[in-house]
Amino acid sequence: MLDESGVRALLKPFQLELSSSQIGKLLAYLDLLLRWNRKINLTSIRTDEECVTRHFGESLYLARWIKLQGNLLDIGSGAGFPGLALRIAFPDLATTLLEPVAKKRAFLKEAARVCGVSKVDVRPERLEDYACQSSVAIYDTITARAVGHFDSLVPQALNLIKPEGRICLWIGQNQGQSLLESSALVQWGPQIAMPIGREREIWVGTRKPD
Repeated sequence: MLDESGVRALLKPFQLELSSSQIGKLLAYLDLLLRWNRKINLTSIRTDEECVTRHFGESLYLARWIKLQGNLLDIGSGAGFPGLALRIAFPDLATTLLEPVAKKRAFLKEAARVCGVSKVDVRPERLEDYACQSSVAIYDTITARAVGHFDSLVPQALNLIKPEGRICLWIGQNQGQSLLESSALVQWGPQIAMPIGREREIWVGTRKPD
């Protein structure tokens, strides 16, 4: 099992600034993830080292470039990446995790409890249903990792983002063109290439004022 120095060594390429307390939360999260993953399919990644780099490292890499504040909505959270991981990096970030699968929601709630993080709301809705429930754009940031169908996801997400709020998407490089075509209401910034596995990158877009 990894310890703090092992996690820091694995995360070194991502150049993250994490406290010992935050690393401790990541270790607790990792232990829970690996134990639950033996019973339910949370992730296809089975080793602790690859979980740290592929899940925690790639999720937290956004914190290297952007300081998240206010309210975050994470779409299709699964095992909590990137949403719950980012909540650990930003202690004041109010985080809503959308996850329609009940077993995965149970894991997310237990992970938040084990990691000792508050202001985490785990919701069962899919994005299209959740977007219909809200008539007010309330989120400063929306995140989603390993998703597609940008032609529907981005417009629905924009209904929930405050003007000049951000949408952050973890995608493969071959998905970039469809993302550019997904909405004229987003101003996309330069892509953030991963230091490990450069075929993956983070796209950060700003919602244009109405």
